[in-house]
Amino acid sequence: MIKVLICDDQIIVTEGLAKIIASNAEIIVTGTAHDGQEALIMTEQTQPDLVLLDLKMPVMNGIMATRKIKEHSPGTKVLILTTYDDDEWLFDALKAGADGYLLKDTPPEELLKAIQGTVSGKSYIDPNVTSKIIKKVSSTPSGFQEKTNYNLSPREQEILTFIAQGLSNAAIADRLYLSEGTIRNYTSDLFQKLGVSDRTQAAVVAIKHGLVDPT
Repeated sequence: MIKVLICDDQIIVTEGLAKIIASNAEIIVTGTAHDGQEALIMTEQTQPDLVLLDLKMPVMNGIMATRKIKEHSPGTKVLILTTYDDDEWLFDALKAGADGYLLKDTPPEELLKAIQGTVSGKSYIDPNVTSKIIKKVSSTPSGFQEKTNYNLSPREQEILTFIAQGLSNAAIADRLYLSEGTIRNYTSDLFQKLGVSDRTQAAVVAIKHGLVDPT
């Protein structure tokens, strides 16, 4: 059973989310909070697997709450659910340690999938903001957090850089003078090491952990 804490300053939103989550027998709501400070306290008390967190809230906003939750309860995943798709909120959330970023118009079935996937270690980013992730990754010299190499080989590191820049397998194959099938095999192994299932999620890991070679 996946335990979820919901945090949003609008009661009608927390109640609606609780009903959506209740439709899945594998997920349970452990509580609802209405500001970041309350979410932090309840996280420490109930130790949920995931906090579903809004950004713009009184007392403590979602950015600060994410940072604090990750400091005090590092095993808890944080999935941002917000109306804000601008760069500042998005990248500040990722820098703070958010494990995913969804917009509030996400369909219920996709939200439930994202909750389950995030708890299992995947990163979910709303399709409407993925292009911003790719652009930021390809222009960020050192990443957002302390570097982690994930035991990547030099070739995997090189391929990840190209993936983060938005290149297709065929384009990467041309750059490296390898077959497209070989690149697919490298990409599959790379995704497994990173614990991701697609190119956008790989870019999220790269941006959070400084895996991209700026050259």
